[in-house]
Amino acid sequence: MPPEVEATAVPPRGQRVQETIAQLRDRILGGEWPVGSRIPTEPQLVAALGVGRNTVREAVRALAHAGVLEIRQGSGTYVVSVDELAPVVARRLTDDRMTEVVEVRRALEVEAARLAALRRTTADLTALAGALAARESAWRSGRVDEFVAADALLHTIVVAAAHNDILAELHASIGIAMRSTVAATLGETLTPDRYVDHSRLVDAIRAGDPERAAIEAGAYLAAPPPTPDTPEAHRHPWKSHGHRH
Repeated sequence: MPPEVEATAVPPRGQRVQETIAQLRDRILGGEWPVGSRIPTEPQLVAALGVGRNTVREAVRALAHAGVLEIRQGSGTYVVSVDELAPVVARRLTDDRMTEVVEVRRALEVEAARLAALRRTTADLTALAGALAARESAWRSGRVDEFVAADALLHTIVVAAAHNDILAELHASIGIAMRSTVAATLGETLTPDRYVDHSRLVDAIRAGDPERAAIEAGAYLAAPPPTPDTPEAHRHPWKSHGHRH
């Protein structure tokens, strides 16, 4: 009798899908596909991940259902969040809870800036410089949506430079809510009184000055918002913030 040939173990379908979801999530969290970007096509993912079309399709659908990806017919699949918790936070966001979002941002971003000044790498500094330039360019474009996305990306890169995965994941969970509050602050048009310079924050991180970086990060989130009981707050919940966000 010919010797038996041991068959190569093939993981069950459900396991392959979970592993593919994990690989996609890792690439998103790692910044390979930032929020707002389009991920590779299905055939490209099949080739890159070494799994079948159905496995890729199921993994993408699962992340779309979780609110991480958005499938746009005729256009492709886009990253809309880096964390499954973000859509949950966004669904709970109302005008009278925007204050809470800013308070959470302050708690996370001040410490992130301090750590970034201590831990930033050469690659981090390059990414920060690029994100700052993109933010300035987006402001000059006059497009609110473009600026909100560029602003959010800069803050995400600052947090990433802290090199604390849990901090980054917590910050990612308020990503949608954060962009909503910034958009509400800006209104329908970009006006000079709404602008806040972030170059000093980036400079402090580049200089390796943790205390100054923390101060700069807290400065644009320091102004108290109007209380929900005032007529002004109901007309525009962030108008009194001026350029702070």
